[in-house]
Amino acid sequence: MKLGIVGLPNVGKSTLFNSLTKAGAESANYPFCTIDPNVGVVAVPDDRLNKLAALYNSAKITPAVIEFVDIAGLVKGASKGEGLGNQFLANIREVDAIVHVVRCFEDSNIVHVDGSIDPIRDIETINLELIFSDIEILERRLAKQSKAAFNNKDIAKECDLIKRVKAHLEEGKLAKSFETDDEDEQAMLKSYNLLTAKPVIFAANVKEDDLADDGAGNKFVQSVRDYAAKENCEVFVICAQIEQEISELDDDEKKMFLEDLGLSESGLDKLIAASYRLLGLISYLTAGETETRAWTIVNGTKAPQAAGKIHSDFERGFIRAEVVNYQDLLDCKTYAGAKEKGLVRLEGKDYVVKDGDVILFRFNV
Repeated sequence: MKLGIVGLPNVGKSTLFNSLTKAGAESANYPFCTIDPNVGVVAVPDDRLNKLAALYNSAKITPAVIEFVDIAGLVKGASKGEGLGNQFLANIREVDAIVHVVRCFEDSNIVHVDGSIDPIRDIETINLELIFSDIEILERRLAKQSKAAFNNKDIAKECDLIKRVKAHLEEGKLAKSFETDDEDEQAMLKSYNLLTAKPVIFAANVKEDDLADDGAGNKFVQSVRDYAAKENCEVFVICAQIEQEISELDDDEKKMFLEDLGLSESGLDKLIAASYRLLGLISYLTAGETETRAWTIVNGTKAPQAAGKIHSDFERGFIRAEVVNYQDLLDCKTYAGAKEKGLVRLEGKDYVVKDGDVILFRFNV
């Protein structure tokens, strides 16, 4: 999974990125301190892996990972070359979802690029730049295809779609709110990789005092939640500064620090949970003496396609899957014990993999 972190300058983007990845991207109180996109890979915390590894005495544990891309601060006119222009926009076309950091705190020592705190204005500023960038992509595609549209019905159909989507965007609407029941059109729309079609998670960046009640008393956070509810987006409340402090601690210290703040989970935990919900992701597990590993798939994936995550040969030569629930396996203490109790099931090509399934794939190529 790849997430792009965006937001206006000085909203806490790079501080959040640093804390999530410990990658040390430069963070400063002025715009564009992040000129090249910073990329960091973060392990997805999963307690199940350690317990399974202990059961199998695994030599190696491999968690699922999320790749974060920290993009330079965006300002009005970026799509037309202001600030760093289109440079950052190309970097987020490849991400699965956008994490939009929104400033929800007052601080006279940290300059806001627009002079005041207004998260909805900030969100709309960035949306507008993404819309402009998408329109430019569609215009290029239309110019390329329209020459051949006279002699080709399929291309003519695509040109008609592009014009309708472009008109939709020109009304200030996002591509994800464009509706079509035509499967061919849906496939074409997906192939354009439009920025405003991507799922969005809002990170409401607050001061430490607002963390304990999850921003309930913060009017800025409430406005972001109201906006997100209408747009079908996820929201999580975070204090980027606190996250940076947490990132310097070991696991035991981290737990104590969170408890002192009245928190049960870190911002990273919240973000990962929000990402999995928004993208409809789950994890299945494989375990053995060599390695215990988590594999991330889309909820609803069938066994052969889940096997293909490990290797294409597994999908191509799929015979069956031996499946046991993670908790059942732990309770029985051994795979053989789970098998004796009839808890290991043999599943075929139509089996839909569940979160927490421990699977052994049988295949032949």
